[in-house]
Amino acid sequence: MAIATISVADTCAAAKRASRTLAATSSVVKDAALEAIASAIEQRADEILDANAQDLEAARQGDYSDAFLDKLRLDPRRIASMAEGVRKIVALPEPVGEVIDGWRLPNGLDVRKVRVPLGVVAVVYEARPNVTIDATALCLKSGNAIVLRGSSAAARSNAVLAQIAASAAAATGLPEQSVSLVQGGREDIAELATQTGSVDLIVPRGGEGLKASLKGVATVPVLYAASGNCHVYVDRAADLDAAQAIILNAKLQRPGVCNAVETVLVHSEVAESLLPGLLRALREAGVTLHGDQRAIAAAGGTPISVATEEDWDTEYLALELAVAVVDSVSEAIDHINRHGSGHSEAIVTRDTGTARAFQLGVDAACVYVNASTRFTDGGEFGMGAEIGNSTQKLHARGPIGIRELCTFKYLIEGDGQIRP
Repeated sequence: MAIATISVADTCAAAKRASRTLAATSSVVKDAALEAIASAIEQRADEILDANAQDLEAARQGDYSDAFLDKLRLDPRRIASMAEGVRKIVALPEPVGEVIDGWRLPNGLDVRKVRVPLGVVAVVYEARPNVTIDATALCLKSGNAIVLRGSSAAARSNAVLAQIAASAAAATGLPEQSVSLVQGGREDIAELATQTGSVDLIVPRGGEGLKASLKGVATVPVLYAASGNCHVYVDRAADLDAAQAIILNAKLQRPGVCNAVETVLVHSEVAESLLPGLLRALREAGVTLHGDQRAIAAAGGTPISVATEEDWDTEYLALELAVAVVDSVSEAIDHINRHGSGHSEAIVTRDTGTARAFQLGVDAACVYVNASTRFTDGGEFGMGAEIGNSTQKLHARGPIGIRELCTFKYLIEGDGQIRP
């Protein structure tokens, strides 16, 4: 495995050479490599935990939030989950070579549209060491070489995990440099993002600062795994018990992640019935509340500060929530499309017509009816894992899994045809 002992350019060039072999590697070999990675993670769990403990201790000395530390933290359950995620990816159908479409032309040419790997995928990510394994497993399954660039806060964890993955993959027959790790400063990110000819796609998974730093310099195609300013709208025809359960789950189950709810919108006809109990439960769970004047009036005495315009645009990633009262589903849709990030949005309603209007009107990668936004996840979607969630509209949208890490080519077979 390459780890910053050679330049970024040389690392990417070596990954490119490996990718050409990987593209033609059988599913049997790739799956054996992934199974070896899963087993190695389990066998070396103590080593992983020790490295992570050192990262956590260093991070506690810095100015990091509790949400950041939660993302950074590994424990036996999370390590077991990483291994389980790799095995779920093994069980997925082989994407490479899948025939997407096919037809015969009048001149007798047979045309097949076939899924193929992208080549070299670079993943730049913050905090979460599990991304090292998730991204590696997804890339190898889809026949891509991967160049990893994690956060300096997780440097020890990432180094151990990448070394485990690279060694296990190489021992089972995958080419050297199928898995590479780059560690360094911000300048390395800029260099990685300009490796045209070696890197086929770069996926940044992190905050808006990372996204902005890449936008200014990248010459390689970028697929942004972007932020999540997610909403739950409670319609006048909602089951209010279900609405409260959905909102509490979407905010409290893991507040520091991109699919947690950040704003709740409530129809004016049910605001006085829902908000007193809901806001009290949120407050008791430690949530800081911001609301418009109508939400404050319906709060039933629960402390709630006046929301600013900035609150509607904020991805809190913490125990913090904005609340507004609206008069219709169309007003809710307008609010979401104006302030949302295009990640995950939900409506709670028993009215199928209103649900349909919400599904058609909201511009987001994932739109839920009567369910928590917390399900936007490659693992939950049956994709094994994900590199991130794309809010873009070209190539991939929503969880980025093995098919999203492929492109396609047309294979045309003839019998001597020439064009007249």
